[in-house]
Amino acid sequence: MSNNSISQEHYKYLKKIKRRKQIISITQVTIFILAIILWEIAARLDLIDTFLTSSPSDIVKMFVKMVEGGDLAYHVGISIVENIVGFTAGTFLGVIIATALWWSDFWAKVLEPYLVVLNTLPKTALAPIIIIWIGTGYQGIIVTAIITSVVITIMNMFNSFISVDEDKIKLLKTFGASKLQTFTKLVFPQSIPAMISTLKVNIGLSWIGVIVGEFLVSRAGIGYLIVYGGQVFQFDLIMMSLFILTIVSVVMYKLVSIIENKYLKWHQ
Repeated sequence: MSNNSISQEHYKYLKKIKRRKQIISITQVTIFILAIILWEIAARLDLIDTFLTSSPSDIVKMFVKMVEGGDLAYHVGISIVENIVGFTAGTFLGVIIATALWWSDFWAKVLEPYLVVLNTLPKTALAPIIIIWIGTGYQGIIVTAIITSVVITIMNMFNSFISVDEDKIKLLKTFGASKLQTFTKLVFPQSIPAMISTLKVNIGLSWIGVIVGEFLVSRAGIGYLIVYGGQVFQFDLIMMSLFILTIVSVVMYKLVSIIENKYLKWHQ
């Protein structure tokens, strides 16, 4: 088989993979659009109670109204800032603690049962206590977001650190590498895929912390809009807030996926 035929087969394979991804994307978008259309039809034919479920057209009207009033950008901006700060701080703090546990096997053994308990404990149950301790301002919401993501980061990163091939670590030690060099040259680089996966998980966890915090004390943000909409029975506002929350979460997830793809290409 010639090199030309090999490259041609490889080209066909790549084209097939690309076409499959396009079909999947088109199908996903089609399902979403059909669901919106059926929802609107059901609302207009009175097949569903729009007081409880709203409708796409009413949600769009609410969206336009809030955009024109300038309120939407304010509320969404506050929630995004809270999430980014909590998400970043939770991930960074989790990596630092996981590194410390890898560095000291003694403290890793001592703290292991506490981490297991914290990992199984619903973090949102701690939100009222955290807000009382920290305060009812933005700092309480941000700390709640940090708490919801930091434990899972510690667990994932520490497990990734200790899963590095022991033979490779022994080889570096044989050549006189220090513990710091072993970590920076081997352990941490091999754990970057695990960290990227953890980032994807932390996006959702941080949003849970932010929204729960805003439910409790905030006077602004997406969580506040949801609570306010429920209090005044304005379900258009609730559904619009949920849609915006979904879109922002997907955008953040896609950004992490782009970073992951860039890393994988560079690594290859």
